[in-house]
Amino acid sequence: MAKSTVVIAVVNNKGGVGKTTTAVNLAAALAAPRRKVLLVDLDSQASASLWCGVERARLKPSSASCLLQALPVQQAIRATGVPHLDLITGSVELASADLALADVPGREMTLKNLLQRIRQPYDITMLDCPPNLSLVGVNALVAADALIVPVTPQHLAVEGLVSLLDSLEKVRAKLGTRSRLLGILLTMVDPAKAVGLQRRQRVRTQYRDQVFHTEILASRALEEAPARAKTIFQHAPRSRSAVAFRQLGHEVLARVRSLPRH
Repeated sequence: MAKSTVVIAVVNNKGGVGKTTTAVNLAAALAAPRRKVLLVDLDSQASASLWCGVERARLKPSSASCLLQALPVQQAIRATGVPHLDLITGSVELASADLALADVPGREMTLKNLLQRIRQPYDITMLDCPPNLSLVGVNALVAADALIVPVTPQHLAVEGLVSLLDSLEKVRAKLGTRSRLLGILLTMVDPAKAVGLQRRQRVRTQYRDQVFHTEILASRALEEAPARAKTIFQHAPRSRSAVAFRQLGHEVLARVRSLPRH
């Protein structure tokens, strides 16, 4: 029987909540000799791709080349500096995807169909989504088996969580997607801030088991890593951020095992 990949989308329609930080470092945490991971950058800013060391002038071929120009997806896959982790880059052309795909029949299924054509067997495919529910974002929801929602302990981010989860459920119901919420992830946590603690407790009280036990604390190492084009494990492997992402990787794998199989 052919091995099937589990597709995980990291999604939030608010910017600055740690989506790319989560996607890049969680993908690196999950990559292992017996677990091959593909990271797909779906953001026109291509932050995940730049973080992985791809120069802006070398972003093409990208996910936009596949989604909008029918490039065979296998031709867009490239290796990263992390063993067992491959990448499909993002690029600025993704910003015009809504217009380009507007008249395409079954346009919400474009990404799902592309991922099903990948011959290389990946255990996990991680989608770094744009900060909106545009057509590219909807494509990610349709393609995904599971969703991770990063949220910071800030007032607007916490307040927006209710409407975000409601929007995700409406998309799922309308399009009949199979995606399940794998977990809400508290990111950019400063344990010294009392108001942040109150908001974290509020999220945990309201969503209970839907919230990952692991929290990603704000740290200098995590701030420095993207500028050096290194994952947290390459930049500061013994840092508390690296420890947290390893713990998150274990949690994600445990939750993935309980997903319904299709």
